[in-house]
Amino acid sequence: MRRLSIRGGTFTDIADGQENPLGDTVNVIIVDAAPVSRSYFGAQFDPNKSTAPVCWSDDTQRPSPKVSQENVQARRCMDCTQNVRGSGEHGGRACRFQQRLAVVFEGDLEEVYQLQIPASSIFGRAQGGNMGMQEYARHLSSHDTSVIAVVTNITFDKDSVVPKLYFKPMRPIEKGDGLKIAEMVVHEDTKRAITSFVPVTSEPSPFGKVEGGFDINAN
Repeated sequence: MRRLSIRGGTFTDIADGQENPLGDTVNVIIVDAAPVSRSYFGAQFDPNKSTAPVCWSDDTQRPSPKVSQENVQARRCMDCTQNVRGSGEHGGRACRFQQRLAVVFEGDLEEVYQLQIPASSIFGRAQGGNMGMQEYARHLSSHDTSVIAVVTNITFDKDSVVPKLYFKPMRPIEKGDGLKIAEMVVHEDTKRAITSFVPVTSEPSPFGKVEGGFDINAN
């Protein structure tokens, strides 16, 4: 699985055991997204490794039924001590909201990358033309535009002490790229990219996602 790491405020292309720093901004097309979930990794958490969480929630409300009983932290997420501010690093929560995106670079539409974004990048408030993921999705929707129809610029909030991403539209995709992007929406690599250790459900995502992926016939 190809990944885009955001460690240290830099995008890094990780593929085949090799790491290639890309800088603090990238232009991509978002071809799919998993619903927002949450995961608690305990003391074993390492954002640079694919480690299975100790406890997780598919709907951000209750632990998944697939979590073993000895690892369940609470019956409801709202009652969990791992969901209290200060239980994690930098005063945050130990159980973290997250969302996995499947993206392709505008110059290489056949290679899918997994980009996992944290809560601050999902729910962050807009600043000028820079938006958090949910605000960005609403912005595109208000202009009757599908996220797969535009090149998205992703950059870091340089004032944040933890990695925080901003999203903004750059331009429509090239006229000849629509068919290839539509193919990548349903590609197996895209499905793998949005499939976390937390099972993906059909709950609505910020994109108004339908079962199986984006509605590629949307405006």
